[in-house]
Amino acid sequence: MDVVVGRIAKAHGIRGELAVDVRTDSPEQRFAVGSAVTTKLRDGSSRDLTIAAAREHSGRLLVRFEEVLTRDVAETLRGALLIADTSTLPPTEDPDEFYDHELEGLRAELADGTLVGKVLEIVHSPAGELLSIEHDGREVLVPFVKAIVPAVDVPGGRVVLDPPEGLLDA
Repeated sequence: MDVVVGRIAKAHGIRGELAVDVRTDSPEQRFAVGSAVTTKLRDGSSRDLTIAAAREHSGRLLVRFEEVLTRDVAETLRGALLIADTSTLPPTEDPDEFYDHELEGLRAELADGTLVGKVLEIVHSPAGELLSIEHDGREVLVPFVKAIVPAVDVPGGRVVLDPPEGLLDA
């Protein structure tokens, strides 16, 4: 299974460096020199790239790939998603920490087992994470906090919800 670890925002400089918006909690591992990523380009095609260098700059990473030597080539990658294989992710040390791909597809249910729906994706917002849940044919956003999501059972394939009144009715 693959996971998005970043998105190429724009070319930087004249030597093919790229500004990357990071979408991983472990950029030092994902963007380590020699690491491989797959780019999914805007036209749907993909291309494998190898990290040659990475450094922080103005809230983004500036990344140089071995295969991208000029600004012209870098410009062709604008907007591409950077994808890595989830099998290479290290296990989380915290029992209350999860990778997005572990939660996507889980059943969402109430404490009594009543099915609410299915977790579609994790939405990362400035205010915190939200579970996007398919519920009665529509999408409901549920704050991913302990008070509302008291239990996550990845091996059991479910998240337990204790939603405040009206949250699922909107």
